[in-house]
Amino acid sequence: MNVFWDRGFAATSLDDLLGAMKIGRQSLYDAFGDKRRLYLEALAHYQRGSIAGHLERLKSAASPLAGIEAMLLGLIPDEAGLQAKGCMGVNAICEFGADDPDLATLRAGSESVLHRALIAQLQAARSAGETLVSLDVEAAATLIETLMSGIRVGARAGASPEALRETAAFAVARLRAA
Repeated sequence: MNVFWDRGFAATSLDDLLGAMKIGRQSLYDAFGDKRRLYLEALAHYQRGSIAGHLERLKSAASPLAGIEAMLLGLIPDEAGLQAKGCMGVNAICEFGADDPDLATLRAGSESVLHRALIAQLQAARSAGETLVSLDVEAAATLIETLMSGIRVGARAGASPEALRETAAFAVARLRAA
């Protein structure tokens, strides 16, 4: 997973993978079929962990909006090496676009889980009086998802963690009821 995350699919050679996994070529073929199948499994593994982390941060805060802020802040790596890697899921979108049906299916499953969780969190925030009653939770969830991608791309592009944290805080402040 880390080799693909570091380099992307196209720039990762079979020899890179064999070296990282410390296995022979036939073992890779026997276990995964080919490089593409291994990539899809690595990406699925990454996305499961990523979504689990997002959901944990959403639910572990003192209030619904604090959970959204915690989730957004959790996207921002302080370590330069992690910042340069970006998000493996966003990297896959940038490398393949929306044309690959296997990646689109994988992405749709993860996005669906996160989208439903964000809608529930925003409905809870609205019920708790943290947002305006008129808040369109569907549009707000989509905005947060778009911001998540923007934070990840910004991190990879070298934006400072401080600037990214300010962006996250600004977005959450705009959701708060006046």
